[in-house]
Amino acid sequence: MHAQAVGVTRLTACSDAESVAQRAAAHIARQLRSAREQRGVAHLALSGGTTPGRTYELLGGERRELEAVEVWFADERCVPPEDPESNYRLASETLLAGGAIPARLVHRMHGEAGPEEGARRYAEELVRRVPAHELGTPVPAGGGPAGPPLLDVIVLGIGPDGHVASLFPSAATLDAGGQAVCLGVTGAPKPPPERITLSLAVLRAARECVLLATGASKADAVAAMLAQPSRHVPASLLRRERLTVLVDDAAAPPGPPR
Repeated sequence: MHAQAVGVTRLTACSDAESVAQRAAAHIARQLRSAREQRGVAHLALSGGTTPGRTYELLGGERRELEAVEVWFADERCVPPEDPESNYRLASETLLAGGAIPARLVHRMHGEAGPEEGARRYAEELVRRVPAHELGTPVPAGGGPAGPPLLDVIVLGIGPDGHVASLFPSAATLDAGGQAVCLGVTGAPKPPPERITLSLAVLRAARECVLLATGASKADAVAAMLAQPSRHVPASLLRRERLTVLVDDAAAPPGPPR
């Protein structure tokens, strides 16, 4: 394993996918513990896809680390929760399978409601339960916009095209603005075409994003993410000083020898 700083992004390369999952689960557990100690609750958002599942399994085995954790989702496909494409189903079969997190603290996106209605409902729930300010930070004068909710940890994968959550290259959703919370997606370039996603503003506001990438098919996307920010590579628009990247050797950018 080796670590390197790319700008201010923290990047760690591990030997294989299992090592990435172990490292990620331990890191996320530490961040959740810190959030609970500071604020009494930790807000964790999950992504779907092939890479995070093993991380969720390992984290789900650490019951003590899941106390006072509320679970959210970075995105969802517009399918019923039992559908194999559902990100909620992945979480229910891994992180949530042991019952350590009460159902009332698991906030799923209602993909079956459709992209616009599902996004509207989720934005309302997120704003209602997750503060938009650090403790002790003054609220904007004159009742101005409070800014997006501050999630503690958002777990992300990355697509070969550089997309994160359901924010795709050059999509109009990237221009939704700083007050956008949750967006409906239609015509996504990969199936299913209808989705719900957290906005770029919410991803950038999070206290930390943890991005996982494994396999040679992700190597070009990881390299592009670490290059200059570009709407053609949505992952490159994440807030780099709050971004931790964990990759296996196959997905790693060139770096110093171990």
